[in-house]
Amino acid sequence: MATHPKATATKRSRERAKAEKRKEKIQRREERKKVKETEIPLEDGLDPDLAGIKPGPQPPLY
Repeated sequence: MATHPKATATKRSRERAKAEKRKEKIQRREERKKVKETEIPLEDGLDPDLAGIKPGPQPPLY
């Protein structure tokens, strides 16, 4: 039975693509980790999304 070199080449290229994607993902994680370390810590554990919001109806945005 003959082997199919195209299948081997396809698999190899797929594996290379997966490895490259993994490397990029690790790099993005490291970058994000560095950014998080340099961010200003929040005061009293306040959530920045909730800063300035008062209980009750909110004023219109426009």
